[in-house]
Amino acid sequence: RNGDIMDILTGIISNGFEVFLMVFVRMTGLFVTAPIFGRRNLPTQVKIGFAFFNAVILSNTIPLEKVETGGGILTLAVLVAKEFLVGVVIGYVAYMIFSSIYLAGQLIDMQIGFGIVSVLDPVSNIQLPVTSNFYYILCMLVFMIIKGHHALIKALYDSYEFVPLGKAAFSDVLLGDVLKIFANTFVISFKISAPIIAAILIVDVALGVISKSIPQMNVFIVGMPLKLLIGIGLLIFTLPAFVSMIENLTSLMSSDILDILKDLVPDK
Repeated sequence: RNGDIMDILTGIISNGFEVFLMVFVRMTGLFVTAPIFGRRNLPTQVKIGFAFFNAVILSNTIPLEKVETGGGILTLAVLVAKEFLVGVVIGYVAYMIFSSIYLAGQLIDMQIGFGIVSVLDPVSNIQLPVTSNFYYILCMLVFMIIKGHHALIKALYDSYEFVPLGKAAFSDVLLGDVLKIFANTFVISFKISAPIIAAILIVDVALGVISKSIPQMNVFIVGMPLKLLIGIGLLIFTLPAFVSMIENLTSLMSSDILDILKDLVPDK
């Protein structure tokens, strides 16, 4: 309605255009790196429009302090860049969680023989193995079912309680936590792929013993279909545990985002 639109515009004007601009930029930074929102096959107009309307809602629902720019364009540019980095860092945490799923799928494919088959990933625009894409699609579906994308937007809304506009502090503690999250990506991927890798390793050892005991048997002819059969069977068998792990990873994502926001809190 016209009255509602006027109320929204009045709220933006009363808060100041600089405030709305920095809110919009922080929201855009999240949509650049966050999973689902940052997909390359999602039209740019949709991303910008979604970020814009979220910024309109946020700037009219959360009390935001006006930022002193000193009247200089350079100061405003620095503040805008800081706000963009805050959104990028929040999205980075969620992106690392999804990257661990990718890596787990690649480790599994290398063992069961799917490593030679690749499909185009529209997010990173590179070729990825089949299991990685299967895990990613399943992870994305479960992530949306448990409203993980809502948790991302809520985290951005909550970020203003920790990090006011233009007050973000980038310190060594933040860098350390970012590197820790990056390292945990490999740990998580190994935990996800460990059961299947261990089973394939046992199969390889068994085939090695058989090849020594029965030299006439062609292990390569028997081994490849056997590893594929066992690998696919274990993928199906471990799906319930994988879905449960995605829920745990979503909780871990929320915890890591909270830690990152605490690192961005300006010194008192």
